This record gives sequence, C-alpha cells and structure tokens, in this order.
Amino acid sequence: MVANVLAVITIRRLVDRHRAYTGIFLPGVEPKIFPTSDYEHGRILKIYLQDRAYEGIHNDFTEFALGQNKSNRDKTR
Repeated sequence: MVANVLAVITIRRLVDRHRAYTGIFLPGVEPKIFPTSDYEHGRILKIYLQDRAYEGIHNDFTEFALGQNKSNRDKTR
C-alpha cells in the first residue's frame, strides 16, 4: 500500500556580511545550513524543483505567483 505523503521543503538564501549560505528546512528535522556560491545555490534550487514554476509542484512560484503578470495571477485565484 502506498500512502500519499506531502513533503514540504523550504530552501532559502542566507547572507551575512562575509558569506552567503543555503538553508534547507524540513519539518521535524534540524535545518541544514552551509556556505554556497550563487551558482551552487541556483543548482540546489533546480535539483529540488524550486527554481521556477512546475506543473504539480507547489513552490514559491505557485504560492506567490512569481514570474506571472497581473492578469495571469488573477486567473489562478
């Protein structure tokens, strides 16, 4: 029997005065935060399908209608 499980992952860019980091957050798991370049952070977003809108994937692009013009955003609500 296969259960439908909703996996929630949050990936954020964290920057201080000297370094930039990628933070990966999963519910109930200690956050993973490590130094990355802009390129590495972009690759991580792409691997986890967080770099643009994908059909069937709920991410910042679907949540906040990033990359859509106003008329398209109004149609999705």
